[in-house]
Amino acid sequence: MRSNGTMRTRRRRPLAALTGLLVTAGLVLTGTTTAASAQTAPARTTAAPATSAPHATASPTAADPVGPRQGDFLSAFLYSVAKPTALPIGANDWSCKPGRAHPRPVILVHGTFENRYANWAALSPTLKDAGYCVFALNYGGTKGPILATGDIAKSAGQLDTFVDRVRAATGADKVDLVGYSQGGMMPRYYIKNLGGAAKIDKLVAFVPTNHGTSLLGFGLLARLIPGADVVAGAVCPACEQQVVGSRFIKELNAGGETDPAVDYTVITTWYDEVVTPYSSAFLAPARNVTNETVQSHCLIDPITHLNITYDRTATRLALNALDPAHAQRPTC
Repeated sequence: MRSNGTMRTRRRRPLAALTGLLVTAGLVLTGTTTAASAQTAPARTTAAPATSAPHATASPTAADPVGPRQGDFLSAFLYSVAKPTALPIGANDWSCKPGRAHPRPVILVHGTFENRYANWAALSPTLKDAGYCVFALNYGGTKGPILATGDIAKSAGQLDTFVDRVRAATGADKVDLVGYSQGGMMPRYYIKNLGGAAKIDKLVAFVPTNHGTSLLGFGLLARLIPGADVVAGAVCPACEQQVVGSRFIKELNAGGETDPAVDYTVITTWYDEVVTPYSSAFLAPARNVTNETVQSHCLIDPITHLNITYDRTATRLALNALDPAHAQRPTC
């Protein structure tokens, strides 16, 4: 029976990878088209408010809807298309005070072309049920469900502001960050360049772009076409900055990839179709670095880049990283 189950899982792997690839490509194309349209649209006669600068992020309001728990990324993203300011269950209760069991709030940081609901519609309620104060921001864009396309340094500044707001509201000296893709890499800029090391205890990163990505090959292809990389950088600065070998990635990793004051955990998958090879997500070995692969705990898990924050094994690894004193063995 075990061999039959393994064969079924193996047959699902190519389908899961293909689905992830197609959805990711769709997000890339949608994000590029959306950003380009925003830049080329005719100016309106009514002046925009002074606070609506490019890549600014609107503050959460009481009107932000709370979306239902979701079981996969695509369902969550489609929900956010209709309700782009949606919050995942459990997030942004500004009256929450951390207890003794979990003294640090957890801030969830989404990935490129995505938003706080699309990435965290499962993990946020899971963390809340476990007794954490949970917060999630949208960053790197102006409106709509496709965010995190702006300059990564500016996005890190938005994270800095959000961290300070959470610390002030909760009374916590430090917070823990859980990020996905760009959201797992961008906090490293914050830690290295914006004083984040004094405010962050742990960074848990799902499939982070720590050493760049080929953007499904589009990013590297753009470098072969004269001027294409310039256009791509203007439309989506974060995309160009995350391409393998970019100046941003080189500078981020120069002089050491981690800060000794922060504990880092990277969680990745063999079947990552965006960060390739998957091992490029790993940080350089250090006493405060743990590099995890889902398949080291569940060999038959076919999880891909897009859905990893909805994966049971990956979720357990994140929970263990946040609370190692009460770690549980991951299961398939």
